[in-house]
Amino acid sequence: MPRASVSCLPPSLAPRGLSRGQAAEYVGIGATKFDEMVADGRMPKPKRIDGRTVWDRVKLDEAFAELEDGAMTARVEWDKL
Repeated sequence: MPRASVSCLPPSLAPRGLSRGQAAEYVGIGATKFDEMVADGRMPKPKRIDGRTVWDRVKLDEAFAELEDGAMTARVEWDKL
């Protein structure tokens, strides 16, 4: 049976590099939608660290902040009618 990984980081310190699944969860979406958003540029591309692929949490924050607010989009769509 595999042993659970134990973090040496204090709980108040979030890791800087996130796996694909962690990055998707961090921004509140599924992995497939996250992949789409990386492909179309709404989310950042990952960094490669040897054989690992990781997303920079700070870059995710910046990309998330740049996303359009849903309320604004709905209002614009309503105005077009």
